[in-house]
Amino acid sequence: MPIIRRLPETLVNRIAAGEVVERPASALKELVENALDAGATSVSVRLGEGGLSLIEVADDGCGMTPDEIALALERHATSKLPGEDIENVATLGFRGEALPSIASVARLTVESRARGAAEGWRRVVDNGAVVEEGPAAVPPGTRIRVEAIFARVPARRKFMRSARSEWAACLDAVRRLALARPDVGFTLEHDGRRALAVQPGAGVAARAAEVIARELADNAVAIDFRRGDLHLTGIAGLPTYNRGVADHQYLFVNGRPVKDRLLAGAVRGAYADMLARDRHAVLALFVAVPSGEVDVNVHPAKTEVRFRDAAGVRGAIVSGLREALGGGDRRSVQAPAGEAMRAWRQEPLGQPLHPDQRSHSIFSGRGWGTPQSTGGAVGRVSEAQSLYRGYEAAVMDAAPLAPLAGRAEPAEAAVPDGVAHPLGIARGQIAETYIVAEAADGLVIVDQHAAHERLVLERLRAAGAGAHGASQALLLPEVVELDEADCDRIEGQAEALGGFGLAVERFGPAAMLVRAMPAALAGGDPHALLRDVADDLAANGDSLLLGERLDLVLATMACHGSVRAGRVLSVAEMNALLREMEQTPRSGQCNHGRPTWIKLAMDDVEKLFGRK
Repeated sequence: MPIIRRLPETLVNRIAAGEVVERPASALKELVENALDAGATSVSVRLGEGGLSLIEVADDGCGMTPDEIALALERHATSKLPGEDIENVATLGFRGEALPSIASVARLTVESRARGAAEGWRRVVDNGAVVEEGPAAVPPGTRIRVEAIFARVPARRKFMRSARSEWAACLDAVRRLALARPDVGFTLEHDGRRALAVQPGAGVAARAAEVIARELADNAVAIDFRRGDLHLTGIAGLPTYNRGVADHQYLFVNGRPVKDRLLAGAVRGAYADMLARDRHAVLALFVAVPSGEVDVNVHPAKTEVRFRDAAGVRGAIVSGLREALGGGDRRSVQAPAGEAMRAWRQEPLGQPLHPDQRSHSIFSGRGWGTPQSTGGAVGRVSEAQSLYRGYEAAVMDAAPLAPLAGRAEPAEAAVPDGVAHPLGIARGQIAETYIVAEAADGLVIVDQHAAHERLVLERLRAAGAGAHGASQALLLPEVVELDEADCDRIEGQAEALGGFGLAVERFGPAAMLVRAMPAALAGGDPHALLRDVADDLAANGDSLLLGERLDLVLATMACHGSVRAGRVLSVAEMNALLREMEQTPRSGQCNHGRPTWIKLAMDDVEKLFGRK
């Protein structure tokens, strides 16, 4: 018969280490969090071989006495839970397992001096055994050194990745903690090279620009959203400023960096109709809720949380992000000041670039101009949009002009004083795809299909916000044959689709009857539209909330109703399009996250021709 016995303390600590210390980055995260909880205003980190050979964290926090150092190296000893209310954790952690767990699988040196103490104390633990202890000449604060992690645990060491991979994980951990506390200064060195240095006192936007990317400050909007006891703050990158992976999404709950599926899903939902499905937003998002509304102790490494009202938190994040991104900000991607021109000035020994190289450089994506903002949020179809619909009905169906690669027409009369047109006045069309406009401070180039696609989507949304979306009944209802499962999905959303003007009903086991189309899509193909709607509903299933599924459906519907590339437009049509863009939220990017317009500043044009 097997005998039940107590495990040795060293083995218990190694088991705990397997939960808390998965890799060097896990140990680093625990040590930096301890420094922040100790009230540090400056944290210095040194690494060797990605943390495999060395992790050193020094801070100027409150420090520890010799007795406190000994107690901190025992399991389940902590200063972070003053009472017994385990539900209200106000620090970054309280388990009290990090230090003894790390000390059981590495050589750990703790040097600390409490504030006001005459001298410091040093204690060395080598893989669970105390090997050295005594006074130490150290400044107030704490310095912890971890060497040769998992060196005596070959079963764990062989599963470590390369030093390069471990370094990347450590850098990400420090970045997230540096973003969480912009009031604290951080330095990070790796193999003698300084990789990060940020000063305390910066705001979230400034710290994000230092930690994530310098250009984020010019390509993001601020977030400040409240719903009940939840407060959402931070910065959100413009949809046109995106990445191919989600590694640049920094999420925090009550100041704690987390990698939570609920929050990540809410971010995807908020950007759903503004990003291509293989692209990801860049943001730093801070969620503040009462401590009793969130459980931070559901994961040993404290990287996941559980909300009491998960649906409410998710809805607040989606609403807050959409409000920030749609609040009148119609910018496209911007570059830091002068970057577009610097791309042109990178000439070897003063020799000019070849004309072909220059042409490629200016439109390579590096030099978006700085668009002008047009003021406050516009939440519904404005008077300008109504006028534009009139233009569509009266002008869009006019006989096309002769197809030319590029053309210009007589300029419009000067606009009255006091009338602001940030996107300028249309001067012509290039390749039957791009509108060229003259603004007060530069040249604006608009992708007509991408721009109109966004306008149609916002019209559909505004129509759905009313009691019932405007629709146009078909002279003869169209029967669209689909798979039975697709028909079931569309039938289940028929009432919601009707709110946007698409009237459908079941017509047998494998067919749907389309009785009316949204007014914004009048003249479109009901068969193609319904097939795409069915595909969207099938792809998203129940993984998204109803509103988010409908947003994706609306994006598909908008694509069907937009002006295509290759369509010849008159100057009146072009200007009508520009005016509505100026009044429409999120008009700086299409439904797939691509920019709808760019601007080349007049100063840059003059420099290119040597006038400045």
